[in-house]
Amino acid sequence: MAVLLQVYNTLTRKKEVFKPLTPGKVKMYVCGPTVYNYIHIGNARSAIAFDTIRRYLEFRGFDVDYVSNFTDVDDKMIKQAQKDGVTVPQLAAKYIAAFNQDTAALNIEPATVRPRATENIPEIIAFIQALLDKGYAYTVAGDVYYHARKFKHYGQLSDQNIDQLEQGASEHTVDEETKRKQDPIDFALWKAAKPNEIAWDAPWGRGRPGWHIECSVMSIKYLGPTFDIHGGGQDLEFPHHENEIAQSEAKTGQTFANYWLHNGFVTIGADDEKMSKSLGNFVTVHDLLKKIDPQVIRFFMATTQYRRPIRYSQETLAEAANNLQKLRIAYDNLNYRKKQTVTGHDQQVDQQLADLTQAFITAMDDDFNVQNGMTQVYELAKLMNIYSEQPEVHAATLQQLLTSFTDWLQIFGVTFKPTALLDQDIENLLKERQMARKQKNYQRSDEIRDLLRKQGILLEDTPQGTRWRRQS
Repeated sequence: MAVLLQVYNTLTRKKEVFKPLTPGKVKMYVCGPTVYNYIHIGNARSAIAFDTIRRYLEFRGFDVDYVSNFTDVDDKMIKQAQKDGVTVPQLAAKYIAAFNQDTAALNIEPATVRPRATENIPEIIAFIQALLDKGYAYTVAGDVYYHARKFKHYGQLSDQNIDQLEQGASEHTVDEETKRKQDPIDFALWKAAKPNEIAWDAPWGRGRPGWHIECSVMSIKYLGPTFDIHGGGQDLEFPHHENEIAQSEAKTGQTFANYWLHNGFVTIGADDEKMSKSLGNFVTVHDLLKKIDPQVIRFFMATTQYRRPIRYSQETLAEAANNLQKLRIAYDNLNYRKKQTVTGHDQQVDQQLADLTQAFITAMDDDFNVQNGMTQVYELAKLMNIYSEQPEVHAATLQQLLTSFTDWLQIFGVTFKPTALLDQDIENLLKERQMARKQKNYQRSDEIRDLLRKQGILLEDTPQGTRWRRQS
C-alpha cells in the first residue's frame, strides 16, 4: 500500500512521513477523560479529532488498534465523590456510562480497548517498582516520586529547558508535597493514603497511583513498549505526556511512541478563551445534545483540522448545520434519481470523480487537513447536484458517486440514509396533488404543499417528477 501520509510530530516539531512499525497496522493511544463529571465539548473535541484520524487511517486501508483510557481515580475524583456522598467507583460508573452515551450519539467509534486505572493497579505497582530498582524513583513517607533530572531528554516534547522548569517550579508556593521532593520538577508516581480515601496496598505503603503513571502502564500493556501514535490535547504536552515519556523510556529503554499528535483547544467568547472546567466556561455535551442535532455537533467539530483551535458559538454551529443540510440535499437529489437510470457508465463524470478522489486523498494525507478535504467533498456534492438534473443518468456512475460521497463523509462521522417512505396518508396527498396539477387546480396543489410543509415534508418539482425531503 503506497501511502504518502504525513503527520506533524510534536516531538520533532515538523511534518514527517508516517511509517508504522508494522506495515498496514497502526497502534494508537489517546488519553481519555477523568470521569468525575460530564464531558464538555473541549473534551469531545479531542475524542472527535482522533476518531476522525482513526477513520481516515482505516479509509486508507490500515488496521487500527485504538486504545483510550478512563482515569477513574485521582484528586478530582476523590473530591467530587466526597461532595456527592458516593464512593469513587460509584462516581466513575456514573460518568463512564454518560461518556459512552454521549460519544455514541456523536458517532465516535468505540475504542479497541478502554482500560481503567483501577483495573491495572498490580501492573502500576510493578512498573513503579521497576523504576525504583533502576534508580529513577525514590520514596518519601509512603509517596513515590520520579527523579525527572535523571532522564536526559526531559523537556524535549514540550521544548522546555530543564533548568527553566526547575526555576518555574521553585517560584510556586512551597506546599507539603514540594518539601518532600528532592527536586521541584519531580512528579508523583504513587500518593500515600489519606484517611477515608480510596487506596491499595503496595510494597512502599498503602496509597493510590499518580495521574501520569497509568497511561504509561496501560499503553505499554496493550500496545507494547513502542507504538506508533500517541494523541491528546495540547494541554497534555506538559507535564502529562512529558512525564509519560520519561517514566516509560526509563523503564523499557526503548522509544515510547514514534509520533506525538496534539489537538487544538475549543475557544469561546470574544477573547477566544480556552474552554475548560477550571475556568467554568464550559458547555457539556450532555446538555448540548438536548438542543442540537448530534450530527451537527460532530460535523462542526470534525471539519476543522485537528491542530487548529475551534471557536464555539451559536453562529458557528448554525453555519455547520447549514453546510450539513446542503450535503444532505445533494445526497437526496442523486439518491432520488435511482428510480430513473440507464445501464453503464458516464465516462466523463467517472473521470471527474477520479480527479476529486485524488485531490481528497492528497488533502487528507497532509496531516489530516480536513478543511482542504472538505473542499473536495463540497465539489463532489456540486457534481452530484448537476448530475442529478441530467436527462439521462447511468446507474453505475450514480452508484460510484454515492459510494464515494458516503465513504468520505463517514470519515467525518456523518452518515446519511435514504429517507424513509411516507405513510399512506401522505402518499395519497402526493397523488392528489399530482392530479390537481394535471387539472390545473393550482389552489388545491398549493394547499397540499402547505399541509405537507406543516408536517415537515418539503416538495420539489423537477423535470423527473415531484420529489420530497424531510425538513431538518
